[in-house]
Amino acid sequence: MRILITNDDGINAPGLEVLLDIATELAGPSGEVWTVAPAFEQSGVGHCISYTHPMMIAELGPRRFATEGSPADCVLAGLYDVMPNARPDLVLSGVNRGNNAGQNALYSGTIGGAMEAALQGIPAIALSQFLGERTQVLDDPFEGARKHGAALIRKLLDHGLWDTDDDYQLFYNINFPPCAAADVKGSQVVAQGWRPGTYFGVEPHHAPNGRRFLWIKGGAQQVDTGPGTDVNANLNDYISVTPMRADLTAHDRLDELKARLS
Repeated sequence: MRILITNDDGINAPGLEVLLDIATELAGPSGEVWTVAPAFEQSGVGHCISYTHPMMIAELGPRRFATEGSPADCVLAGLYDVMPNARPDLVLSGVNRGNNAGQNALYSGTIGGAMEAALQGIPAIALSQFLGERTQVLDDPFEGARKHGAALIRKLLDHGLWDTDDDYQLFYNINFPPCAAADVKGSQVVAQGWRPGTYFGVEPHHAPNGRRFLWIKGGAQQVDTGPGTDVNANLNDYISVTPMRADLTAHDRLDELKARLS
């Protein structure tokens, strides 16, 4: 198996090292793992691509590249520059430092990388490690992802749903719970949740030179999103597996809107 990995925390992020181990185990002795990741952190860029300016790409080692771009850019670079004659069988994005559950999924560069691969017709999975008080005391806060990641991905590859048409290709969002690997109770297939009353905002600060700056400020991450959703599964020590599509249509509202506007 040939696997392309990327992330949004940057080429030197510890979560990318975890993902490399996971991908190496999946690829096997005869497989290949290629890394194309952002040169600098790109958290929160979503599915952004560098459409209006070029990006530099540098080879850092065998099958290891860094770009001055987003995770989606990295996938494009991997497919059309780094691996043009041997497209990957699978794209993995992560392992993100922090959860991409709930509405975090809408901002996530990690998910943006997986989404771009899906749009290109390649099986793709985004992986994130939920952090909290119980992971802060661990020597390896990514141990949940490290221990359970490869087996879960292999199960998805063998038994998951993988569309064959080119439109709105299915991909997966996996979040590992904020607990020790030994405390993980299993996995649950769940929907994306919505943390009520939790929003991004801004916090103003003044620099020493008197100029005013705004820091983006996130909301509480431990807010439950109800049964059958990703955050709820994670807070109850389950790995969440959420099938996603690159389709933002509110299908459940189409008929009602047609009736109202007719």
